[in-house]
Amino acid sequence: MKKIKTTRRTRVRPLVTGQVWRMAEANLQVGMIGKLLVHYKLGKPDAVRVPNSCSSKVTVEEYLKKNKAVLVKA
Repeated sequence: MKKIKTTRRTRVRPLVTGQVWRMAEANLQVGMIGKLLVHYKLGKPDAVRVPNSCSSKVTVEEYLKKNKAVLVKA
């Protein structure tokens, strides 16, 4: 019998208010979280003013996963 090697998947941590996610060219700061929507700020690390945005939880989580975001501040 052959042993089957399983690949471990890294779970994305659930979004929590106040988190800061770092990506290659931008930072995403989570503001408020509702049942379906997330308010967040997405901008360059050294930006003075960053606009607020609102999107669904699923969309934000997929964006973070696609861009290989790293959690900086929980």
